[in-house]
Amino acid sequence: MLTVGGLDVLLGDYQVLWSARLEVEEGEIVTLLGPNGAGKSTLLNTISGLVRPRSGEITFRGRSIAAVPAHRIVAEGLSHVLERRRLFPYLTVRQNVWLGAYTPAARAGRRERFAWLAGLFPILGSRADQLAHTLSGGEQQMVAIARGLMARPKLLMIDEPFLGLAPRVIAEIADVIRRINREGVTVVFIEQNVELALSLAHRGYVLESGRTVLDGPADELRRSPEVRRIFLGG
Repeated sequence: MLTVGGLDVLLGDYQVLWSARLEVEEGEIVTLLGPNGAGKSTLLNTISGLVRPRSGEITFRGRSIAAVPAHRIVAEGLSHVLERRRLFPYLTVRQNVWLGAYTPAARAGRRERFAWLAGLFPILGSRADQLAHTLSGGEQQMVAIARGLMARPKLLMIDEPFLGLAPRVIAEIADVIRRINREGVTVVFIEQNVELALSLAHRGYVLESGRTVLDGPADELRRSPEVRRIFLGG
């Protein structure tokens, strides 16, 4: 479904990614692991068109998207939930979520889609008219994921969905990720907690200093001495 190869990315004069690679099959949950500053967010930002690569290739569902504008990438079926939610604080929950349905295909059925999402995240129904900035961090994360799903993506990328959340909320969001994956949405997500990430994902990729250094099935990565070295030292 998604293939990234030989990706070099500069932010200003500083090179962040060096020949980074990533492959995602349809129906998978794939996690992107790595220490802070490894380039994980930059990789997702480049895939979704927010950052332009210096070189390399990005192919989504058989089409090159390395030079495609971000809004057209969303229309192709790829949604990106950014780190730290990025909600509009003085818009309501409903307004924030409906903004995800700005493509013509998604806009036509947004009421039905919102009702379906309220089944995944009950706060969408009970807090629909509440301003986003009054929600807790976990509730805001649910709204952000719902906004990404409002575009009816085939592939949903989520940058640190569990950051700073209570264990109960983490479990709820993990359950939602599994559910939407069972219903046909492929998922790529970034997570710092290696054990949590590998318990949720089918496969994982590890970035270190802007390079893809390791990948494989989640169970293999959990047992890998190299993963322990990268995250625990030694």
